Amino acid sequence: MYAVVDIETTGGRAGWHRITEVAIIVHDGEKITDTFQTLINPERYIPAHITGLTGITNEMVSSAPRFHEVAKEIYTLTENKIFVAHNVNFDYTFLKEEFASLGAQFVRKKLCTVRLSRRLFPGFPSYSLGNLCSSLGVSIKDRHRAGGDAYATAEVLSLLLQQDKEGFIEKSLKSNSREATLPPNLPKKEFDTLPEKTGVYYFHDKKGKILYIGKAKNIKKRVAGHFLGETNRKQPLIQNIYSISSEVCGNELIALLHESEEIKKHWPPYNRAQKVKSFNFGLYQYEDKAGYIRFEINKVIKFYKPIHTFKSLSEGRTFMQKAVKEYNLCPKLCSLQRTPKACHDHTLGTCDGACDGKESADLYNSKVLKAIEQFAANRKSFAIIGKGRYTDESSVVVLEKGRYLGYGYLLNEDNYLGYEAIKACIKPCKDYPEIHQLITSHISKNTSDKIIKFDD
Repeated sequence: MYAVVDIETTGGRAGWHRITEVAIIVHDGEKITDTFQTLINPERYIPAHITGLTGITNEMVSSAPRFHEVAKEIYTLTENKIFVAHNVNFDYTFLKEEFASLGAQFVRKKLCTVRLSRRLFPGFPSYSLGNLCSSLGVSIKDRHRAGGDAYATAEVLSLLLQQDKEGFIEKSLKSNSREATLPPNLPKKEFDTLPEKTGVYYFHDKKGKILYIGKAKNIKKRVAGHFLGETNRKQPLIQNIYSISSEVCGNELIALLHESEEIKKHWPPYNRAQKVKSFNFGLYQYEDKAGYIRFEINKVIKFYKPIHTFKSLSEGRTFMQKAVKEYNLCPKLCSLQRTPKACHDHTLGTCDGACDGKESADLYNSKVLKAIEQFAANRKSFAIIGKGRYTDESSVVVLEKGRYLGYGYLLNEDNYLGYEAIKACIKPCKDYPEIHQLITSHISKNTSDKIIKFDD
């Protein structure tokens, strides 16, 4: 027995939005045996654009039953039946969420008429319910209302059952088939061919645009995880996935670096964490009218190379506070204090008075130049050699004087090449503050990688 379900809602996310209408068509595989349909008071405002789509207004649901008042009937009608819907995980997740709010579990076997239609009726231009019904000659009354869409889906199910000569529907119900968990528009063969290796994966929409980029130690396993369990937050993404591509990276560090680079390159709409623009601050030097070398911490300026870079202004100030103490510099000339007079440290007797002319420019600048020289000495050049994509290959990540240059691959016998030869193997990449966090964190956790240091 099948329970063909369609719902209308206040929006697209089950965790945030609520059901406004539900229809259930009980189907025995040949004919309809029972029906149920009702508006539901969502206990919240229905947005105007949703009313424009469904025709369901706030006035229409004001006197309708609340979900808990019809929950028992919905539960009973779908119990011991196969839950069928067009894009099944959307309807199923909403109902599961509603039952969870009542402290009840809602678990049913599922079939998706989008996925079944793609397999049993291949070659149609579109598998949206309206276009699919048009291709199959199924009429829809009250489009975008639960009853009309449920009856149309039930007719589609009848045609699918008639068309299924090889028992594909029965196979789809097996737990290892994944037909009920994969996105409705994703060909199963694309999932089946994903590598079980470390790398980066991409979710694409109907036009091939990248929707989301992720990294994983096991690409296939991680992708499967997106489609299992509670998918409330992911429903808008999942509904729009039409294809998946991937790139094997060899090890987790390269995957992390490549993922970060690709997110900043493509700005996928469903990636959030690494899309936040980081305030990349830099330390700059200049000479004032009196001949004193001053430091200024500012956002990185295009075409002007900073002495040092920081992920935040506070990190830059902490760096300079340490330098002021270590090299006996003036905090005012290091942009740590903003005062028209001498710095506070000079008043306390802990500054030699460059800000008040007491210390000569030549003497003060000699201390500044010593500090700059030490800044450069502290920024080492090195390469991180790790596992490659193949047995005869290694990965390499290069930093030059503390600045990230990029990553690449080289043959195992080339690990002992000189610095310039190793640099020639990498793909140049932009240097971002978060890249250094990824590298530092990886080095602290992975003792198997080899670090090759180079003389500056």
